[in-house]
Parts: sequence; structure tokens; C-alpha cells
Amino acid sequence: MNLKQRFGANVREQRKRLNVSQGDLSFRIGADQAYVSRIERGLMNVTLETVEQIAMALGIEIETLLALPARRNPDAEAPRLLLR
Repeated sequence: MNLKQRFGANVREQRKRLNVSQGDLSFRIGADQAYVSRIERGLMNVTLETVEQIAMALGIEIETLLALPARRNPDAEAPRLLLR
């Protein structure tokens, strides 16, 4: 998953978690609903200003929108390098 896709997935996840429609989010950021859809599908390379607008519109921290997905098994030991 590239950065645009990760960002888009995080926007979608947070928007749905907060029960905000794409139309409502687009209104809050002054954009078209199709634009929000393209962001969520990872098709848009958004500006930092847009990242800030989305975070403010959802009432969340910017870091939440840029976060890496949670590791599947956080208890798993990290791979070790074998040195010879």
C-alpha cells in the first residue's frame, strides 16, 4: 500500500467511525464529493493544506490520517539479521 492509498484508507476509516458521509466531509472542506471519493481510493496526491482541512473537519489529529496500519501480530518478534 502506497502513501496515497494509506492516507485514503485512513480518511475513509475515520470518516465512517465518526458516521460522517462523503458528502458531509466534502461540504466541510469545501470540495466536491467526487474529490473525497478519489482521496479515499488513493487516487489523489493531496496538499498538506488538504490534509489539515480533513483532519480539522473530522476533529482528529493529522497523525491519525498518516498512521501506518496496525501490525497483525504485535507480539511477534521482529526478524533478526543473521551475521556471519
